[in-house]
Amino acid sequence: MNMTELSDKLPVNPDRAGFKFSTNAIAPRERVDWLREVICREYTNVEITSPAHNDLFQDLTIYPWGDLQLSTIQSSAISLERLPREPHLNSQDAYFAVMLLSGHYRLEQNGREVFLQPGDITLYDPTRPHRIHCPGEFTKLILSIPRTVFRDRIAGVDRCTALRIPSAQGIGFVASNFLRSSATHADQLQDHEFSSLAEHALDLLTLAVTSVRPGDINLSRSRSGSINCIKTFIEQNLRNVDLDTGLITRHAGLSARYINDLFADEGTSLMRYVWKRRLENCRKDMQDPVYAGHRLSDIAFRWGFNDAAHFSRAFKQRFGCSPREFRRSC
Repeated sequence: MNMTELSDKLPVNPDRAGFKFSTNAIAPRERVDWLREVICREYTNVEITSPAHNDLFQDLTIYPWGDLQLSTIQSSAISLERLPREPHLNSQDAYFAVMLLSGHYRLEQNGREVFLQPGDITLYDPTRPHRIHCPGEFTKLILSIPRTVFRDRIAGVDRCTALRIPSAQGIGFVASNFLRSSATHADQLQDHEFSSLAEHALDLLTLAVTSVRPGDINLSRSRSGSINCIKTFIEQNLRNVDLDTGLITRHAGLSARYINDLFADEGTSLMRYVWKRRLENCRKDMQDPVYAGHRLSDIAFRWGFNDAAHFSRAFKQRFGCSPREFRRSC
């Protein structure tokens, strides 16, 4: 079977409802090729091997989740390997957080190897070389997080891959149970309810990944700690119209020059980052049915803007259309 024929058998993602893939309707001899095409299109470009051969099975359900994507996967034994190559699609430039629900799971990346127990979480970069080995039947969740989103939240995130986040206690326990519950009840929630959970999931996962980040004390780590604290303060004060360079520098106890140097490492500046986060929150509210009756200026003012014209110009520059045009398209 060629790739065109395989693609004809792949459904097109809907806007909201869980999107289901299954090998059940695929002839056993075609399943490896079919599944490789699905994984390459929906996740990342990998090679697949399976000891199950003609008994290979996999059921996938994918939920678009705000800027994220949540997947539940039940599968027979399988191994995946990513060799050095470019992302298959630009949309796949993301990090994957994996939570094991049942079975065994081993991940190798960046010279590290992690073994998960049910409930445990790990993070990996699917665009970089890695190996995944599941020796028997397993069930897992995958949370796909756009690279820019996670890098905005966690300095040094590339050093956090292939680390085990245990689920027995602490933030790992909270994050694990939240992700499990969100996936379990996804089909029972209203669109706006489910969408509103995505930001909470991202917050919890940020805390969980940060909890296992290597703690080597050096200049680079000190910079990472500083920018994380600054970003946390910004998130807590985005609605404050007085949030400016002076307020942030006083809170951080650092000079404006040093803080801007920290953000320059990420290709931005302090206040450009603040405006970016405000605009992103405005866009989310404009997509949320809860705020359907709210004026655009009210949404802008809720997130720290004090000039409707400035908000409109900044929004168009950021997203390529005016706030009014964006709302009409939702």
